[in-house]
Amino acid sequence: MFMEELDLLKKDWNKANVFEQVSEAEIYKMLHKKSSSTVRWILIISILELLLWSGSSFLFNADDAFKKFDIANLNWYMMASNIVHYSIVIVFIILFYVNYRKISVVTSTKNLMKSILKTRKTVQYYIWYNLMVIALSFVLGIILVFMLDPTISKLCENTNFKYGFIIGFALIAALIIGIFWMLYKVIYGRLLKKLYQNYEELKKIDF
Repeated sequence: MFMEELDLLKKDWNKANVFEQVSEAEIYKMLHKKSSSTVRWILIISILELLLWSGSSFLFNADDAFKKFDIANLNWYMMASNIVHYSIVIVFIILFYVNYRKISVVTSTKNLMKSILKTRKTVQYYIWYNLMVIALSFVLGIILVFMLDPTISKLCENTNFKYGFIIGFALIAALIIGIFWMLYKVIYGRLLKKLYQNYEELKKIDF
């Protein structure tokens, strides 16, 4: 009688183990699919962002501004800086694509977790890089205005106007950078949050 009950317990235990394995496999499959989809959206958004910035550069003709201030010799600088900037952005996009491919084909929980963490770091670096570029653009802008705009240079002989102009320019720059930071937080932040949630769920499976 005791042996029969023991056999029944063994069968129930085996069934429970099979059920647990199937459940974990299904959870992993779902998280794998969700993570891959999230990284794909990061890739798509970054490409759209690159196209948007490229399109806006055609709408604003920097050559006209340079001719106005008689600084046509700085065309080479703007061209070189644009080449460097877009090259870096393209490198980020390539990294997003590589991360997407890795997550799409990864087969183990640990590797998927590593890929998720790597993708999160890459996106964070991308956001900080873009914010840094915006900040540097404002710094360069104010330097050029002070150095090359005769009207502003003359007005800045008045100390009060000079400091007021700098403070006002800095406030506008901070506002615009803040707006971009919020946009990045809303767009990329939501995707990163989803990746982190997937990572936490995978930790429950792996440990």
